[in-house]
Amino acid sequence: MKTYLGVDLGGTNIAVGVVTEDYEVIGRGKLPTKAPRDPGAIMDDIRRACALALDDAGLTFSDVEWVGVGCPGIINRQKDAIILSNNLDFHNTPVLRLLKERFPEKVFLEGDLNCAAFGEVLCGGAKGYRDVVLVTIGTGIGGSIILDGKIRGMEHVGIEPGHIGMAYDGLPCGCGRRGCIEMYCSATALIRQTREQMERHPESVMWRLCGGDPAKATGRTSFDGMRAGDPAAAEVVRQYCDYLGYAVTTYISMLQPELVLIGGGLCKEGDTLLEPVREYCRTHSLIGDKAKEADIKAATLGNDAGIIGAAFLGTL
Repeated sequence: MKTYLGVDLGGTNIAVGVVTEDYEVIGRGKLPTKAPRDPGAIMDDIRRACALALDDAGLTFSDVEWVGVGCPGIINRQKDAIILSNNLDFHNTPVLRLLKERFPEKVFLEGDLNCAAFGEVLCGGAKGYRDVVLVTIGTGIGGSIILDGKIRGMEHVGIEPGHIGMAYDGLPCGCGRRGCIEMYCSATALIRQTREQMERHPESVMWRLCGGDPAKATGRTSFDGMRAGDPAAAEVVRQYCDYLGYAVTTYISMLQPELVLIGGGLCKEGDTLLEPVREYCRTHSLIGDKAKEADIKAATLGNDAGIIGAAFLGTL
């Protein structure tokens, strides 16, 4: 049975998995990234984390076909370098060359969100689909496109679904523009909306859920409050789902995918989140537009999506 190493390089951790040809993760290794620091030192720790994963699987480097690495940032296709990665503080960093100096095995490099999308297509929520838009909801909004089963995107970077405009002259975004989708649909935005609603409704059960401290609100607070019968919390969820539905309708109208896959911690809400989004899309899609046929589902692989996708980069 063939095995591969998949590396998910993040700003906080280096997560590695030994992945079989059946997409099973049979060994794991993890080390802190400790960014920012010397890129060479981070590459050394990637090698160490790979060794930990192989030891966990009872294998050696000679047992794997190749190593695939998913890295945040903008990748230059010609130079295999990271032009910019804010999470790692990489600037025109020759990542692939640094990796090849440490790995005699074949090494492949790709954007982290592209790896996550590819993993979901291989064995996750997007299995069986060839045209997919992945939208990851977290601190911001990230994403990737799979068209005809292949990763797409300029410079190997995922698409920027969070920085498509939603409201002219709307809320100021960290990118320097105003009204970006990220300012209305990210988990950060949902938490802000929850806190604002709490201030307007001191009787809301959300105060109890936060222990009386709005700073402790999370992306789940409004959903938990809604389930507890709190109308103020239900209004937060309704408005947030409308915002997300508006964004998803925009993505579908632009790209006409078979599937929009929602990733990130909020997707654990399942149909409580997704069914209102689907209903918004059904109501607001253009008449006759293929958008009405697009599926909207939750990602299923969690943190393993990037590892599995990276492990299979050598098949592209």
